[in-house]
Amino acid sequence: MTSLAADTERAAVRSRGARLVGPLAVAAGVLASVGLLAAVDPNQPGHFPTCPFKAMTGLDCPFCGGLRAVHDLAHGNVVAALDRNVLVVLAVPVVAFAWLQWLRRAVRPGTAPRREVPPWLVRAVIVLVLVFWVVRNIPGVPFLGSGVG
Repeated sequence: MTSLAADTERAAVRSRGARLVGPLAVAAGVLASVGLLAAVDPNQPGHFPTCPFKAMTGLDCPFCGGLRAVHDLAHGNVVAALDRNVLVVLAVPVVAFAWLQWLRRAVRPGTAPRREVPPWLVRAVIVLVLVFWVVRNIPGVPFLGSGVG
């Protein structure tokens, strides 16, 4: 192998390694966080701080119950996770798919074109989160609260 070919090959390997740093670092952080949530039950007081919005108002924010939902998902209890925070449970496959696309682009650039998120979709997600925030705090609405009184 010529020196130029060897240098080109080393540069390609280095650039792939550099491209993989982001997706792999995020995966490591997510796995560590889920591992912590699987081991330390957020239902037990004193392990995690209380949501500041819930502490001040007594109402659930859109993220209340998220830690408990991830804990339940880590233990395979999807129904309990849905009861804690349905948006978190629905977001997991979407985020996992986005991460897989990021990883695919890092491993083989050019094979998975990067698609921009349409502005209407961003607005729709914001409206969904705001509606969820309001509706989950209406007394008597089942299955949308954080599971904690």
